[in-house]
Amino acid sequence: MVDLTGRTVFITGSGGVLGSTYVRRMLAAGAKVVSTDLPGPRADALLETHGDNPDFVFYDMDVSDEAAVTAIFQRVMADGWQPNVVLNNAAITGEMLMGKGKSFPDFADTTVEDFEKTLRTNLTGAFMVARQMDRDIVGKYPATLINVASMYALNGAHHRIYDGMPFKNFSAYGVTKAGIHGLTVWLAGYWAGRQATVNTIAPGAVFNGHSEEFQSRVSELIMADRMGKPDEIADVMLFLASEGAGYMTGQLVNVDGGFSAW
Repeated sequence: MVDLTGRTVFITGSGGVLGSTYVRRMLAAGAKVVSTDLPGPRADALLETHGDNPDFVFYDMDVSDEAAVTAIFQRVMADGWQPNVVLNNAAITGEMLMGKGKSFPDFADTTVEDFEKTLRTNLTGAFMVARQMDRDIVGKYPATLINVASMYALNGAHHRIYDGMPFKNFSAYGVTKAGIHGLTVWLAGYWAGRQATVNTIAPGAVFNGHSEEFQSRVSELIMADRMGKPDEIADVMLFLASEGAGYMTGQLVNVDGGFSAW
């Protein structure tokens, strides 16, 4: 069991299937958790589940809003919380777009506006959170940043598995997730002398109510022959957030059931 006592974990995009799992598991491991997400049903669910826990606090925050990101750590610390672990987890995903009733155009019909909106959230948002860490946290006490990428960060998407599905893999997603690890390796060297580590976790295909047909298609690409469970990703995330990962920096950790090893 990983012990996160003494760790205060700041999580962006904490209301999704993985984010909410990280919140639950980190609280159970003894961490204090500063949870952020857009206001709405996901935020409401977090507050309903953990709102009475004194080790949990929630803040509305849009990672694409520079003013909100610039103010967040000072706001959090003024309220008596001192984050020493930060999870850059917020992202626009295919499942999220599907839930909002968005269409998935062919690449030729993808608008610059939609591409840049994804870039703004998935990559620029991660940059802004890391930049604010640099301003408010890094060098003042030991700190850890974990950037969340994807199985598609360094591997091409298998487009055929999405044929006939209500969601697709879209270009901006893979591009931004590749960029996430570029941010990791740059920061790992930049912060090396300031008691800060930076790593990337690349989750594989995680089950989130997918159809049996989609599960079958994607499982054929995975050595483990199945989609992952949210808690299996969280197991590795907890280690990366712990003191046990103190000698790791600049690394990309694939948690994908062997997808990237074929």
